Amino acid sequence: MEQITGYVDHIIYRKAENGYTVFVLISDEDEITCVGNLGQIDQGDYLQIEGEEVSHAIYGSQIKVKSYRIVPPTDADSMERYLGSGAIKGVGPALAKRIVKKFGSDTFRIIEEEPERLIEIKGISERIARQISEQMDEKKGMREAMIFLQQYGISNALAVKIYDTYGMKLYQVMKENPYQLAEDIHGIGFKMADEIAAKIGIRTDSDYRIRSGILYTLLLASMEGHVYLPKEILLRNTGIMLQLPEEVIEVQLANLAMDKKLVIKKADDRVLVYASAYYYAELNCAKMLMELDSAVDYFPTEEERAQEEEFRQQIEKKLICLEKSLDLKLDELQSRAVVESVLHGVFLLTGGPGTGKTTTINMIIRYFEREGLDIMLAAPTGRAAKRMTEATGFEARTIHRMLELNGSLEEDGRKASFGKNQENPLEADVVIIDEMSMVDIHLFQALLKAISPGTRLILVGDVNQLPSVGPGQVLQDLIASNVFSVVSLKKIFRQAQNSDIVVNAHKIHLGESLSLDNKSKDFFFLERNDVNVIYKHMIQLIQDKLPGYCDVTPFEIQVLTPMRKGSLGVQSLNKILQKYLNPESKEKEEHIYGDTIFRVGDKVMQIRNNYQLEWEVVSKYNIPIDKGVGVFNGDMGIIKEIYNYNQTLVVEFDDMRRVTYPFSGLDELEPAYAITIHKSQGSEYPAVVMPLLSGPKQLFNRNLLYTGVTRARNCLTVLGSKEIIDEMISNNNENMRYTGLEKRIREVKGFY
Repeated sequence: MEQITGYVDHIIYRKAENGYTVFVLISDEDEITCVGNLGQIDQGDYLQIEGEEVSHAIYGSQIKVKSYRIVPPTDADSMERYLGSGAIKGVGPALAKRIVKKFGSDTFRIIEEEPERLIEIKGISERIARQISEQMDEKKGMREAMIFLQQYGISNALAVKIYDTYGMKLYQVMKENPYQLAEDIHGIGFKMADEIAAKIGIRTDSDYRIRSGILYTLLLASMEGHVYLPKEILLRNTGIMLQLPEEVIEVQLANLAMDKKLVIKKADDRVLVYASAYYYAELNCAKMLMELDSAVDYFPTEEERAQEEEFRQQIEKKLICLEKSLDLKLDELQSRAVVESVLHGVFLLTGGPGTGKTTTINMIIRYFEREGLDIMLAAPTGRAAKRMTEATGFEARTIHRMLELNGSLEEDGRKASFGKNQENPLEADVVIIDEMSMVDIHLFQALLKAISPGTRLILVGDVNQLPSVGPGQVLQDLIASNVFSVVSLKKIFRQAQNSDIVVNAHKIHLGESLSLDNKSKDFFFLERNDVNVIYKHMIQLIQDKLPGYCDVTPFEIQVLTPMRKGSLGVQSLNKILQKYLNPESKEKEEHIYGDTIFRVGDKVMQIRNNYQLEWEVVSKYNIPIDKGVGVFNGDMGIIKEIYNYNQTLVVEFDDMRRVTYPFSGLDELEPAYAITIHKSQGSEYPAVVMPLLSGPKQLFNRNLLYTGVTRARNCLTVLGSKEIIDEMISNNNENMRYTGLEKRIREVKGFY
């Protein structure tokens, strides 16, 4: 590890979001290229850095900075360079030379302690002298704060956020309640705040620690899909994490409720504890849903309801005419779905594969189109929106794009803000959302805020698929409430009956065993009980067998697996598949990030929502023709370029959206030759390969198998054990989620 002192000559590249910087340091007249996360350093800053020399194949010798601190220059020449570098606004090289010539190595002391003496220099007024002193003082405060925070293991990027949030009050916050950092600053969670508190000497039974621990336990629960926790589970989990008695923790529940950070509800013989934001998200959704539904109630009174049958008949007559004009005949449930969508402000359509959901959606669209109504279509992911567009012939967008995601973050740093909301609602008469099983409570609340009463909301999805990655189970709760009009399609149509993928999916849902004799044209099973044999045959299928049989490229074939870890988990499979499907080559740039090799041509996936990532679509002449912000959990693309000098990587996602990632931001990407079944929701692939050999019983259930099978459009191949498939079909124990939307809807319904 080398220690070097010098001044920043110029900055080559800086990523504002995380402080990743490439810069040239001048030390003893030597120019040294340095790279690292350095926060808000400026040209001219005098640095003391620690790092190690690394050799880059293209860019030669560099210093990879491990730690640094900004120190005051000690000699006149360095002071002149700093003042003249542009770090202090209003001071250029000529003025810096005159200041240092006058005061020499005493320059910085004069500026900080006797700034009025600066007016002795020609060209400096009293106002300019004051501005120079204020800037130096501000930068000194930042330097001291950075040094102070570094002793607690806080990175420079986070230190900048802390200083920007609290200013000089940060010392008081750190001394009294470092857990406040976890609430106020995105990127600092409970565990980091707890480590800082321990270093400062905060007691383990501190009220602040217990309150923060309770909120953190609820946050962890939300990551598993829960909106609340029963009190006894919350106390148990928090007690285990904090290593404290439950009775000590319970005292703080009432205090957090008084601070309006928790909502405590009684339900039968249990006490339920919500983080306030989650409770009010459900309550607001319930209220907005009832407003939407009642606003399109044609028959609110008993006298008017007598006309309902006559009105239904009018709709049915129009529908029959529409069917004739389109040479299409709906079955009884499909026709009922169209009529219900006209009569109600909120309507839900559900059904498994092959039951005619797409045909029904198309007829609903055509009906409203003939009535002269404006229609908007959307889905949770880019892939699902693209499928919706292809199936209907109408443009469908992601929900985020429809709501005009603007890329800024709310105060908690975790939620997006949207251009479409209560003040600026969507200009539509009908909004149709597909793949509703993927929509969590936060996105649903944002959607409802943007829909004015009088607009029809039609929600479509397969209630038997896995629930959303985020908290809640919106579609299931809406149906279970029995408040809104719901049509569940059951009949498998003749064309779908020819697909064993569709037939077997329904068998799985009903808990029936499958015929795995390989007489099918689209559903294949290969009994393989050795992991290495599965690897071998998987590669053969993807490279040689399936491309010709399904008329697809190897990259269009998707491997789906239940797990992330293990020999048949995502992490192991991606390394093997990359080796064979996109091998190392001198013609392909690559970059190693942690344990992952990213290579030009790799299939990759965004693994968390990033509302601020900018994307653009370029023409064949590389001219931007569209741009926006936001890349979301589950978006898949191909690595098009890797620029090692600029430390960036370019991914092209669906719809030709190109995103540039700094190397320091590659924790948001992972290889996607194999993905989990959960991540595949809302997507459909021409061919799917699914290894199923062994795994945790809680995970290997009917719900998961059903979702995986329904992701394949033309061909599905399962490699593994028939016994495991039978066990999954028999295991109907879905992972239960604690959600309250169903209850909130029924409560609100009582007021209407």
